[in-house]
Amino acid sequence: MKANTETASEFSQKFNGTFFGTLEWVDLDALWLRVLAAPEGWYASLAGEPPPLVPLDAEALRRLVGELDALLRREHQEKFCGIVFADDRAQPGFIKIYDPNNLGCSCGTQAGANMPRWVLSRLRPDPLVVDAPLPNGRKRWWQAVFG
Repeated sequence: MKANTETASEFSQKFNGTFFGTLEWVDLDALWLRVLAAPEGWYASLAGEPPPLVPLDAEALRRLVGELDALLRREHQEKFCGIVFADDRAQPGFIKIYDPNNLGCSCGTQAGANMPRWVLSRLRPDPLVVDAPLPNGRKRWWQAVFG
């Protein structure tokens, strides 16, 4: 999601800004604790689906974080995390989460870098447009989390 910063929304500018990786699983644990410590005002987006109009309530955020954490640990069977990026480690307000089954280049330094599958943001999100269709399994997983 690249945009002209002169006309880009605040969400788009933040999306294309600087992020810090959660390299270790303990870093991800700490990130989740910070998110859940201030649960108000978080939006959750799934790339390829319409963006949410309202933020999650605290219970929905807790459920989503738990399900995301379980999915990442189950499907990214590495000694390190490295696929979750936050705008600020101490006070996150924007988090990109890459799909363990579609990593490609998640660092964003190469042309055609993969879009994160999920975004948590305190800003009302813009649509996250992807080139490839969203896998049905990920759609069903997302619907089950909020179902």
